[in-house]
Amino acid sequence: MGSDILSIGTSGLAAFQRGLSTTGHNIANAGTEGYSRQRVDLNTREPQFAGNAYIGKGVEVGGVNRVFDQFVENQLRTATSSNEQSSVLHDYAKRVDSLLANPDSGLAAGLQRFFAAAQDVATDPTSVPARQVMIAEAESLSGRFGSLHQQLDDQRALVNGQIETTVDEINGISESLAEVNAGIVAATGRAGGAAPNDLLDQRDRLVRELAEHVNVTTVAQDDGALNVFAGNGQSLVIGSNASELVARPLGEDPLQVDVGLAGSGGAVADIGRFMTGGRLGALLEVRGSLLDRAQNDLGLIAQGLAREFNAQHAAGRDLNGEPGGPFFLEPAVEVRGSGSGALPAVAIGDVGELTGDDYRLRFNGDQWELRNTSSNRVVGESDPGNELVVAGLSIGTSGLDQGESFLIRPTRTAAAQIGTAIDDPRGIAAADAGDDDTAIPVGDNTNALRLAGLQDARFLSGDTATLEGSYNAMIGEVGTRTRQAEVSAQAQSRLLDEARNQRESISGVNLDEEAANMLRYQQAYQAAAQVIAVSGTLFDTLLGAVRR
Repeated sequence: MGSDILSIGTSGLAAFQRGLSTTGHNIANAGTEGYSRQRVDLNTREPQFAGNAYIGKGVEVGGVNRVFDQFVENQLRTATSSNEQSSVLHDYAKRVDSLLANPDSGLAAGLQRFFAAAQDVATDPTSVPARQVMIAEAESLSGRFGSLHQQLDDQRALVNGQIETTVDEINGISESLAEVNAGIVAATGRAGGAAPNDLLDQRDRLVRELAEHVNVTTVAQDDGALNVFAGNGQSLVIGSNASELVARPLGEDPLQVDVGLAGSGGAVADIGRFMTGGRLGALLEVRGSLLDRAQNDLGLIAQGLAREFNAQHAAGRDLNGEPGGPFFLEPAVEVRGSGSGALPAVAIGDVGELTGDDYRLRFNGDQWELRNTSSNRVVGESDPGNELVVAGLSIGTSGLDQGESFLIRPTRTAAAQIGTAIDDPRGIAAADAGDDDTAIPVGDNTNALRLAGLQDARFLSGDTATLEGSYNAMIGEVGTRTRQAEVSAQAQSRLLDEARNQRESISGVNLDEEAANMLRYQQAYQAAAQVIAVSGTLFDTLLGAVRR
């Protein structure tokens, strides 16, 4: 009898001591980020049959487990990734919007002043000072194009640097996850399947940290390890092995940092298009759909201005009676190849057919095909050696290496290239060229009026948009993106707060509750000690009776 009571009391002491230790551990980690409170699960021991009844044998610790909800954890992880993506996208969208819409640094005021100066020349075509002002305003306008392009390029360089930093951070977290996976597998094995709670919390915290950088999904293994996949299924961590991401140029452009997955033998697979969510997904989106589009649209306006103004200028005569020469420097099309072979000859035909998109030229085995890099849609094909005419471009394919690919950017760098080709005010072709080679009266302003009229001419976007209209549409699109990003960032911030609060309500440490548990376990421990004391008294009484 005494020994049974002693065993019951001892089991209580052990159980409540574990409860006190666990409660103390919870209290000590109340401020630890990502900590899940732990709970002692107590079970009754298997009772003993005593002739006509089952007699209890005390309590045992069934386990110490985390108070944890995987569904809530997944929601928090998703909210973390979405919030970081929205925040970064909004931050860059604000910068671009502020840059383009700024009346001091934007393009609208420069266009208006330049065409106002052209109108002044039309009003008094013999005025050399008016002509000098027109050239000065042209130089100022070209400078605005170049300045806007450079500032967008500065943002691109910043994005590229942050992509490299983010990839390095992802690699570091992935390696830590692989190490924790190994520790969890080993600890689970040593404990006969018992969960190493603190290591599990550490791993969940690392996965959430990884979700800040890129969208992740996880798959649990039978041995306790967790496989982690990024974006659309690219493996980052498999068991105790971490993959390595690289950030470096992988395409035709040596200045564009891409995201790749390192393989065996030094091979690198370009996986940037699969990286979504988090900071990395936002940075790639910023570069692709915000900065690329802004520079291309800005370059489209520069191409349109240079070519249409030059074409009209060539239709007139200057103060010396000579045909008008180039007024603006016409930007060249940017063409880059994947190898060291010859590049295709690319010329702009009808500027009105330009779309501001980029293209990739590849040989598909039978023909050269031109794909829009944004939509991945084939926009034109030609037989080897034939000229490909599409989207306002004329592309020569003769002599090209069929194993190479070529990146064609008709407008990407146009804003940086446009400049003023004329420096002599007398060289402005304000007069009409006439029908023959006879001298033109010096006061003729016919062509000057046509040049000034280009301000309201619709020759862009399929002859539907003016220069200022195109720029205003560009500002409007960026402004819309900025507003959408702001609304999304606010919404995602609220969702993240809700997800954190939900996790905290389940897994967080409530100090009042833990204090109550501490008191309850302390009293239970004292009661179990009293049971042991009673069992000792009973045992002494029994021994005394036997001695007598």
